[in-house]
Amino acid sequence: QVQLVESGGGLVQLGESLRLSCVASGFTFRDYSVNWFRQTPEKRRELVASISRSGVGLNYPDSVKGRFTISRDNAKNSVYLQMNSLKPEDTAVYYCHFHMGKDYWGQGTQVTVSS
Repeated sequence: QVQLVESGGGLVQLGESLRLSCVASGFTFRDYSVNWFRQTPEKRRELVASISRSGVGLNYPDSVKGRFTISRDNAKNSVYLQMNSLKPEDTAVYYCHFHMGKDYWGQGTQVTVSS
C-alpha cells in the first residue's frame, strides 16, 4: 500500500524557518521523482518544489526560489523541504506528491506564517 506521510508543519513568525519531511512506503521510492505542493487558504494548489530520482534535478517556482530547498534521502525513503525566510503568503497546507500511473498524495501538514 502506497503511503506518503508528511510532518514538520507548524506556526512560525515572519522570517523564520521550518523543515518539512515526507516518509514514503509501499513503492520503490528511489525510482520516482517527488514533488512538494501547497494548497493556500484560497484553495489554490501550487507546485513549490520538485526533485528528480537521483536528487540532482531540482525545480522551484520563482515564488520560493532562493528560500526553499528540496532534498531527498533514498536510503530513508524520505524527501524534505527546508523553508527559510518564511512569509505570510507561504501559509498553506503542504503536500508530498508523486506520480506512478496516478497521483499519490500525503495527508498534508499545515504551515502558518504570522506577521
